[in-house]
Amino acid sequence: MNCIIIDDEATARMIITQLCSNVPSLNVLEEFPNAMQAIKYLNQNEIDLIFLDIHMPDFTGFDFIETLKNPPKIILTTSDPNFAIQAFEYDCIVDYLVKPITQERFQKAIDKAKAKQVVSNKTVSNAEKVEVSSGNDLYVNIDRRLIKIDIPSIYLVEAKGDYIQVKTEDKNYTVHSTLKKIEDKLPDSLFLKVHRSYVINIKKIIDIEDNSVLIKKDVIPVSRSKRPELMKRLNLL
Repeated sequence: MNCIIIDDEATARMIITQLCSNVPSLNVLEEFPNAMQAIKYLNQNEIDLIFLDIHMPDFTGFDFIETLKNPPKIILTTSDPNFAIQAFEYDCIVDYLVKPITQERFQKAIDKAKAKQVVSNKTVSNAEKVEVSSGNDLYVNIDRRLIKIDIPSIYLVEAKGDYIQVKTEDKNYTVHSTLKKIEDKLPDSLFLKVHRSYVINIKKIIDIEDNSVLIKKDVIPVSRSKRPELMKRLNLL
């Protein structure tokens, strides 16, 4: 697996690099002292795994994750054990390592990342066949049947593990696919990804308050990094 290391402490980066060197399947491509440098790198390069510190100046590890449209697998490396629960709200995070990190514990994290990579590859492979869009229609494969959905009737798409739930004016559909795949098939003029787990139809928004939007009876969180784009897309007085 190709990986990068993001940590503002040089000693911490050196330790992670040493731990990686003892795992033949890992290939460290780059290391970065801050998230901004890493973002520039990721805009031009694809990787499999990130070792990410939480506490960094100006831009936390969680802020960094929110900027990534399709994040790779991430292993958090931190001296702070207090964010473990928050960390696992992110599907991309596979493990949470508290410094100092032993080689044995490090290897367990790598094994988790490998296992998730296998599952992800299978999911993407299966998902290749589940949506075919044509004009204003989206076709989804449910129980070996192709079901046609009127795209403008969709008001919310939510990621739920290996599945997505497509909510429409008339009915909800649960589809074995990825949020990224269906997002790519929805028109940008109507839809926006406002959170790692949600794509919304901006025409269906009823109310906006702080960092959430109301659509039908669903209150949807809006990531801090996505809010400027949402506000830009709305027809504000």
